[in-house]
Amino acid sequence: MDEKMRKRCEVPVEETWATEDMYVSDEAWEAELATLKADKDALAAYAGKLGESGETLCAYLTLMEKVDEKGSLLANYCMRKSDEDTRNAFYQAMSGKFMSEIVALGTACSFETPEIMAIEDEKLEQFYKDCPTLERYRRYLTDKRRHKEHSLSAQEERLLALAGDMAGAPDNIYGMFADADLTFDDAIDSEGNAHPLSQSTFISYQGSDDRQLRKSAYENLYKGFGSFRNTAAAILNAQNKKLKFFADARRYNSTLEASLSRTNVPTSVYENLIEAVHKNMDKMHRYVRLRKKLLGVDELHFYDVYANLVSGVDKKIPYEEAKATIYDALAPLGEDYRKVLLEGFNSRWVDVYPNEGKRSGAYSAGASVHPYVLMNYTGTLDSQFTLAHEMGHALHSWHSNKYQNPVDADYVIFVAEVASTCNEALLMEYLLNKTTDKKERAYLINHFMEQFKGTLYRQTMFAEFELIMGKLTAEGKTLTADLLCQEYRKLNEQYFGPDMVVDDQIALEWARIPHFYYNYYVFQYATGYSAAIALSRRILKEGEPAVKDYIKFLSGGCSKSPIELLRDAGVDMESPAPVEQALQLFGELLDEMESLVEE
Repeated sequence: MDEKMRKRCEVPVEETWATEDMYVSDEAWEAELATLKADKDALAAYAGKLGESGETLCAYLTLMEKVDEKGSLLANYCMRKSDEDTRNAFYQAMSGKFMSEIVALGTACSFETPEIMAIEDEKLEQFYKDCPTLERYRRYLTDKRRHKEHSLSAQEERLLALAGDMAGAPDNIYGMFADADLTFDDAIDSEGNAHPLSQSTFISYQGSDDRQLRKSAYENLYKGFGSFRNTAAAILNAQNKKLKFFADARRYNSTLEASLSRTNVPTSVYENLIEAVHKNMDKMHRYVRLRKKLLGVDELHFYDVYANLVSGVDKKIPYEEAKATIYDALAPLGEDYRKVLLEGFNSRWVDVYPNEGKRSGAYSAGASVHPYVLMNYTGTLDSQFTLAHEMGHALHSWHSNKYQNPVDADYVIFVAEVASTCNEALLMEYLLNKTTDKKERAYLINHFMEQFKGTLYRQTMFAEFELIMGKLTAEGKTLTADLLCQEYRKLNEQYFGPDMVVDDQIALEWARIPHFYYNYYVFQYATGYSAAIALSRRILKEGEPAVKDYIKFLSGGCSKSPIELLRDAGVDMESPAPVEQALQLFGELLDEMESLVEE
């Protein structure tokens, strides 16, 4: 791959994803989009009729399922094309045209939920008896009707819907404030050179070997947020008041219960996560102590948290080598799994390298024809792990799409990170077993420990902060900057321990975390990571029986609740055991890292 950034038209076809597997051309996509108007009219014709009979309800749901599948493929095509070069006005317009059609479709079908909710239980059971084909939609109907006690009258629902745009205001305002309007003084390195500081460059500067650059970036970023601390607090206060309003309106006991109800996850899972991490805080404190020792500093500050502990081991990993290594590493998942993995690599599921205007980062999108994986592969160890991660998502989607009806294929966010992280854990085990070099082993173990620190401890700390904000709001407290800083400082002292200097700047970190506008979202990173570690250990220990259960989980879509799907795979997320087992592994990695650096 050339170092020079290429234009999209210069990228060889074999390095791009095969969007033609969805639609052979933009014109074919346009023709399919045009059929949505007739679909909208056909669906709207069922308004007022869903409670008439099992046959009528089944006919509506059958059409709805087909239209949803069509809409998903239309969305995948225009979004994938748009992400190839985000500056391309043609595909921006295509995405906009699709959104207009899909909003109109959703509005036309707004009768669905209230009409389904209005059907009496006994009457619905009779529908199943009268129309056996309706059984295909039992899971869908049961899950929708699960929210019945929290549904309101048609007039009240209309009022809540009308408040939708207004309810998005805190998140929108925060985005404009933090990403568009807020500016920071340049970061200065040890030689006096200035580096432009933004939210995105801050992360890269925190990983620099130049401590002065890290410190300057850290201080200047929080100086910027500190100048608007009361504004930032007012936005976050508005977000939490909004969550309370909607939870109260729908008769939930708390904002946490309202949020987790959407994906059918008990609140005990959230609480168990925090409790299990609290019981294992000693390991995080040991990690902080080890970091302080390896960096050789008198005081460990938060601008030292991302500095590299093991240097001189970095090497370029060509894409072909990365694929081969991942293929070998995933041997424990069996030949059937690896056959699909190879199909993905060889059939252009992956858009591999960066190009001018291409969307940054990485993701997997589970289209019905096959998954699509966006990469910006750079040849680093992180890139290799990202590829393993995204192919985990891709094979999860492939299995669910293959073995579930479209209405049951789309797995919920609670389980989404499990398959991806399980792949990463298996890759790490493979690399650790393969290396004999002590420095390389230390480098890999450090990479693994960073995942525990960043995903299990840090995301749980964020989750605990969200819980505190929800409780304070429920008590009628206003989330002022002083109150938020006070609570956030206490959490940092608790999580990082006595060897970390907890300063005034880190007490302001809540002001730069966009996830606090996602509504109790971040805990799922930690639970997903814990479940994945537990599954990977079981697969390596038990072999075929564990693999069979795991493939069944991958094939489950949303056919059961996320808790049931994971329990069938051998992980009970209603118990603190998976989190405790993952943190036990973190302790073992710490033991080895400490012994390696002492040798």
